Amino acid sequence: MKTYTHLAASLALLASIVAATPTALAQSYPARPVRIVVPFPPGGGTDIGTRIIAQKLQESWGQPVVVENKPGAAGIVGTEMVAKAAPDGYTLIMGNIGTHAINISLYKKLSYDPVKDFAPISQVAGLPLFLLVHPSIPVNSVKELIALAKAKPGELNFSSSGAGGSMHVAAELFKNMTGVNMVHIPYKGGSPAVADLLSGQVALSFATVLETLSHVKSGRVRALAVTSAARSVAYPDLPTVAEAGVPGYESISWLGLFAPAGTPRDIVNRISSDVQRIIRLPEVKERLLAQGAEPIGTSPEQFALGLQSDIAKYARIIRESGYKAE
Repeated sequence: MKTYTHLAASLALLASIVAATPTALAQSYPARPVRIVVPFPPGGGTDIGTRIIAQKLQESWGQPVVVENKPGAAGIVGTEMVAKAAPDGYTLIMGNIGTHAINISLYKKLSYDPVKDFAPISQVAGLPLFLLVHPSIPVNSVKELIALAKAKPGELNFSSSGAGGSMHVAAELFKNMTGVNMVHIPYKGGSPAVADLLSGQVALSFATVLETLSHVKSGRVRALAVTSAARSVAYPDLPTVAEAGVPGYESISWLGLFAPAGTPRDIVNRISSDVQRIIRLPEVKERLLAQGAEPIGTSPEQFALGLQSDIAKYARIIRESGYKAE
């Protein structure tokens, strides 16, 4: 009888230790520097938003939070790297709508699965895009741009952060809904795509408000419209693309924090809770809104549901556009 009593007590003790371990892990996390990978070059919308959040996480955790840029192949290089990283909470990725909702439908042989290979942590912010033209392009409205593009089919080119990125898909949707023929010039991130727009190497671009607002205000580029359903808080006088002549048009990006699949749930929840709290801070909200990003902050469960919805939405858009990346 004593043997069974001791066995039951031992099993109960073991169960309590196992049950307590995840919580202990979360309470002690992070015990060393955390790396957040941005799968695009410095200076783009994803990079800027990530650094705002990373700074506050570092202050909160008392550990370095290092932002590491790993650009290449429409975000695939950095995203694949994180998918294969140790699932311990010390390597995270700030993905966006391209890396985690669009690429899966655009590429026949994608080297990662945005659902199976990642644990959603929190959707950080929505990123509307500006429809921008270089000042040398003789148009001042969306309707004038459409007329010019139809008068010169195949002569206007547009830059993007790479095939399948939010900039590219926004342009493809615009082409599809207006019937214009424009040439796609892909880059290895939003920052170089915007740089060539500023220099006049390309005629137009759909780029995030976050990374181009200062250029619009300085007059280096001309904004014709914003791609969101509602006007931008940061630039409210600018019409939406839908208001400006393409009814029903809407295409925005977002920032979202992910961990590799298999990361302990308590750690995922701990990070998510901290990120949501940071996004609600007045100074963070003000910084994001001032640059055209719309603060969100969701639970892992909410983010997972939204991700599934976006994957289905952009699968339909890509199918209707007929575009496929190699």
